[in-house]
Amino acid sequence: MKVIDISMSIHHAMPVYKNKPEKKPALKFIQDFSNSNNCESEITLGMHTGTHVDAPLHMLPGGSTVDQINLDKVVTKCRVLDFTGLPEKITAQDLAAKEIEPDVFILLKTSNSYQQGFDFNFVFLEQSGAAYFEKAGVSGVGIDALGIEREQPGHPTHKTLFEAGIIIIEGLRLAEVAEGDYLLCAAPLKVVGAESAPARALLIRF
Repeated sequence: MKVIDISMSIHHAMPVYKNKPEKKPALKFIQDFSNSNNCESEITLGMHTGTHVDAPLHMLPGGSTVDQINLDKVVTKCRVLDFTGLPEKITAQDLAAKEIEPDVFILLKTSNSYQQGFDFNFVFLEQSGAAYFEKAGVSGVGIDALGIEREQPGHPTHKTLFEAGIIIIEGLRLAEVAEGDYLLCAAPLKVVGAESAPARALLIRF
């Protein structure tokens, strides 16, 4: 069995969406061995920090929350699709060239995985691609960017996927992952009422 960590490391200097300073996580030690016999810390971070799972409430008023996601949606068979040759976006036409089955979680590998910082021109899933996934009946879609879409008024990619009951994972790291089939384990933190939560995402190949 091979386990591959496809999560971003969380630290203050990590890439965050649009490089906004207020989105930088902060780890603080509230006691250490200079004043105690043990060490304890706390962290401040946004729910969309690093690798995270989005729930429908992120974009849909009254949508379900991250603690309501069934674990069998994020611990499931998945397929990594390699789109590293695309310079801008993934469309329905691009997806039509791949083998996509229903009830499979799809992970989109792009040139984003090779970027060390935040790229304002990151490769994204265009609205037609989201509609293609809806028609294909996939269970989820993950991407190696801190957003699954950009510069699309009204966020149609998010909304198309959420309205179809499709889970979204953002912030994956797939540089060392070959196209193919895996078992995905990407359970988000069980934060009651939240629209998103960080996750430790793993791929397993037996």
